[in-house]
Amino acid sequence: MIKNSFISVNSQEEKEEKKGSVEFQVFSFTTKIRRLTSHLELHRKDYLSQKGLRKILGKRQRLLAYLSKKNEVRYKKLISQLGIREPKIY
Repeated sequence: MIKNSFISVNSQEEKEEKKGSVEFQVFSFTTKIRRLTSHLELHRKDYLSQKGLRKILGKRQRLLAYLSKKNEVRYKKLISQLGIREPKIY
């Protein structure tokens, strides 16, 4: 499954992979978001799924904000790995 592939990729880099880590949670939310987005393209009036998608987006946004404040290097690495945000240009 997708989670197992993420664990195997990260376990090669870090020997102790924690499923509760911020990176794993963001990855898990991202896969759910992509799955729900493709579902909503077919079923536009599925309002409960839309509500669930908004909740998951908010959770992921809070986790990414936490990670960006805590460790900028891990944040940038995760963003580039998942390809979910454009890098900020100042």
